[in-house]
Amino acid sequence: MVLLGPPGVGKGTQAALIEAAIDACHLSTGDLFRAAAASHVPPSPAMQAALAGIARGELASDGMVIALLRERVHCLTCPHGFLLDGFPRTAPQATVLEALLDEASVALDGAVYLQAPDAVIIERLSGRRVCRTCRRSHHLDHHPPCRSGCCDACGGQLYQRDDDVPAAIAVRLAHYARTTPALLAFYQQRGLLRTVDATGTPHDVFARAETTIGWRLGVQPPVTPARHPAQDA
Repeated sequence: MVLLGPPGVGKGTQAALIEAAIDACHLSTGDLFRAAAASHVPPSPAMQAALAGIARGELASDGMVIALLRERVHCLTCPHGFLLDGFPRTAPQATVLEALLDEASVALDGAVYLQAPDAVIIERLSGRRVCRTCRRSHHLDHHPPCRSGCCDACGGQLYQRDDDVPAAIAVRLAHYARTTPALLAFYQQRGLLRTVDATGTPHDVFARAETTIGWRLGVQPPVTPARHPAQDA
């Protein structure tokens, strides 16, 4: 599956819950960028080019992200499946992913679009604080640290990412709004798009996702008593 949605809508959180349910391989391009930036290990050529562009204030181009995915194409053939979080972000990226999956003889089961109002996303992101050491996220309102400014997991320093201030969030959301219609249409035309309301708690959202795609998580979908199961086959 691919997880779609604007920044801050909860793709990473839902990916972790789905990963725990089915033991799928979770590949987040955002996590890869942040981990590489904080690592002392020399990055691959594709990652090095992407990080240089990001350092100049540029968004990662289609070519950069596609090159990064090609370096990790083995994730697409994990025995328990895969979850892509942060890729594809554009219709051209979706076209390349489709070709990569064809080459690997793997079929995409669904494109899950997590949807929430901008106001909800801005509130979520502006309150987020990330640990400099272990990268764990906290939230000042919804998941505050036990000690102010300190990570509950490792005691590291919590900080606010530059792109989590309200002005930067608004720019990111505006960019997403411009690029997403073509991407959603790409998967709608293939009958793969599933939309999930991403407001509420993470477990609220996960419950809605299970209702929509539960049979793909190994959970039998509920059968309406008035209908015979065979009618839903």
